[in-house]
Order: sequence, then C-alpha cells, then structure tokens
Amino acid sequence: MRILPSYKTPMLSPLRRQREWFVVDASGIPLGRLASRIAWYLRGKHLPTFAPQWNLGAAVIVINAEKVALTGKKAIQKRYVRYTGYPGGQRHIPVWRLSASERIRRAVKGMLPKNRLQARMLRNLFIYEGPSHPHQAQQPQVLVL
Repeated sequence: MRILPSYKTPMLSPLRRQREWFVVDASGIPLGRLASRIAWYLRGKHLPTFAPQWNLGAAVIVINAEKVALTGKKAIQKRYVRYTGYPGGQRHIPVWRLSASERIRRAVKGMLPKNRLQARMLRNLFIYEGPSHPHQAQQPQVLVL
C-alpha cells in the first residue's frame, strides 16, 4: 500500500499576526460603496492569507462619517425594518433619523457574513463624525476608495 503525501496549506495563526489599521475618509463616497470596501478589509480578503473561519481582517477607522453620500431618493425613502416579536410589532425607522455612524455601521453589518465572526469583525470598525480620531498611535494607513 502506497502512502500519499499530505499537502497542507500554510496558515497563519491569528495569535501570530499583527492587525493592520486603515483610515478612510467618507466625504462624498456613496454609502453602499463605502460599506462594501470596509467589509472587504474587515474580513481580511485583501490578504493572501485570507481564511473565512478566522478573524484576520484589518481594523478600519472611518472619519467624516456625516459627509457620506446617499444617492438618489434614499435620504427620504430608505427605511430599516425591525420586528419586536409581538403581533403588530413591525417598526420602520427612516434612514434620516439615524446618526451617520449608525448608518455606516448598519450598512457594513449587512455586508458581513451572518455568523459568529460578524460581531468580532464589527469590533474592529471605528466610526467618527469629524475629521479627527484617537488612533494615531496605531499608525493607520490612508485607504483611498
């Protein structure tokens, strides 16, 4: 009987890697495009060592969140729906009622996989309304979208 060689894909342990930090200026960028690129980096799909079962993604800092663009009539027509669990408990929240940081957080959350890693990935998302942020010590790279 012949023994076949075992081929293993080299994987980088989550404990042995340094997390990258990126800063994104959201001024004038459409919400959906911004959210899809942020989700891409939070998942770690920009890395050659991407593994869907691990949280190896980068930390993303979003500045100028209040200047994100809503295209078309989304500013007045878009609604988020939630359900309380009771009869007649469907609630509609218009997008203009949410803060800018909550709009971005909900859009990014919708583009991440619906599993246990989603909450862990969202912990690496930092959203600030103004142009400054307190993460200068991490030396974030500027990400141009």
